[in-house]
Amino acid sequence: MSKVLLTGVAGFIGSHTLEHILVNTDWDVVGVASWKHKGCPERIEEIVRQYKDRVEIITHDLSAPFTEQTKKRIGYCDYILNVAADSHVDRSITDPVPFVQNNVAVALNMLELAREMKPKSFIQVSTDEVYGAAPDNVNHPEWSTILPSNPYSASKACQEAIAISYWRTYGVPVVITNTMNNVGQRQDKEKFVAKVIDKVIKNEVVPVHGTKEHIGSRYYLHARNHADAMLFVLQNLPPTLYEDGKVDRPDRYNIVGDRELNNLEMAKLIAGILDKPLKYELTDFHGVRPGHDRRYALDGKKLKDLGWTPPVGLEESLKSCVDWSLKPENKIWL
Repeated sequence: MSKVLLTGVAGFIGSHTLEHILVNTDWDVVGVASWKHKGCPERIEEIVRQYKDRVEIITHDLSAPFTEQTKKRIGYCDYILNVAADSHVDRSITDPVPFVQNNVAVALNMLELAREMKPKSFIQVSTDEVYGAAPDNVNHPEWSTILPSNPYSASKACQEAIAISYWRTYGVPVVITNTMNNVGQRQDKEKFVAKVIDKVIKNEVVPVHGTKEHIGSRYYLHARNHADAMLFVLQNLPPTLYEDGKVDRPDRYNIVGDRELNNLEMAKLIAGILDKPLKYELTDFHGVRPGHDRRYALDGKKLKDLGWTPPVGLEESLKSCVDWSLKPENKIWL
């Protein structure tokens, strides 16, 4: 039986990853949460209750090193999934210094732990945004030029660079994954899909970033599909280690949704599922506020050729998310 150390366990993506691992494997999970960066116990309390014999939740702020006592409590883990990070572009632009400092410290402290623990694999979860804006009809393949546009994406690029250096210098078995915008149940309302659901239900105007000529777009991916891809990597793709003169970079995989939608198309799709009219206004947010990019896009061919495809399609993912949000006991999330 394997054991996974999962950071950001009470965050949106982390909570879905926790549930997916517990449902689809017999592995044990040690989850780390600081409860400071949008993580909340309500995301995971039912999951932990159901799988209490296989889960341990540890409170620790990853911007600080692990104490010897905490390291002993965690014990040896076969795999580390470093999901934890501040992830909101607007907040990174408003207050960049603590945002970047936190994400850099998270990467350093987790990689220091991995250097000592020596797991079989260390997945550094990253974002499409490290590559910057994608021109129309261009999807960035793995190892495209890193060109972040804002402090958030710069902090994720920093995490990648630090992880690569630990792979090269210390032999940490790093794998980098880059993903698109995640959607799903229990998502914070600061994110676009959750915000649209909320505003359509309330019959309010939805702000859609873009102009008539150029509306921003993304490849959307349900967080359980993201978790499924990471599990696929852990189970099927052992990490490549540095070899002088032969291997000069760690493994990197793009985790991509099955189709691209612009922001207005996504809002219309959600309104259609709700069977409600969409009231919206276009706002040229990207044009007037530096650091925001209209389009991000990744090429998912590499992971697809290795055998992984998203198990749940976009429409089905969105419908399950909307239906879940409408239940009285879940409306608190909106």
